[in-house]
Amino acid sequence: MKRIITMTVLNRPGVLNRITNLFTKRNYNIESISVGLTEQEGVSRITCVVHVENDGMVEQITKQLNKQIDVLKVADISDQAIVARELILMKVPVLPHNRAEIYSIIEPFRASVIDVSKDSIIIQLTGETEKVEAFIDLIKPYGIRELARTGTTAFPRGNQRTSQQKSYSFV
Repeated sequence: MKRIITMTVLNRPGVLNRITNLFTKRNYNIESISVGLTEQEGVSRITCVVHVENDGMVEQITKQLNKQIDVLKVADISDQAIVARELILMKVPVLPHNRAEIYSIIEPFRASVIDVSKDSIIIQLTGETEKVEAFIDLIKPYGIRELARTGTTAFPRGNQRTSQQKSYSFV
């Protein structure tokens, strides 16, 4: 099952390495990882998407993450109402005869063309993973020269509080 784990960490050298090593040592595969600064100075938010076989594995991961010195808070937000987004940049070859056809695919997805050249365009798209996957599938027949994905970034909606079984923190 796919799980989304978020954590806030102190923004120090080596923190990301220690966290990813924890996953590696326990043979868990990180499907995507997104890291960035937060509204608090010196604090970063990490969002990991992982595949696990059962809830016990997620609990083990969160407990182990919480033991890390620079980790401030860990939460499994998979079962909550969340807002999750991913960003892709994609370079697609275009020819005069298929340019309009490609643009007609871009429009319903609310993607943006952010660079145009004689023989290619660069498309930017944000959305949930399913939307991103559907877009990629539709563009594939035209060819994809390059593709970069950020991975999932997510927040619980509104003022939801994470239940005690799913949230772990220390400070």
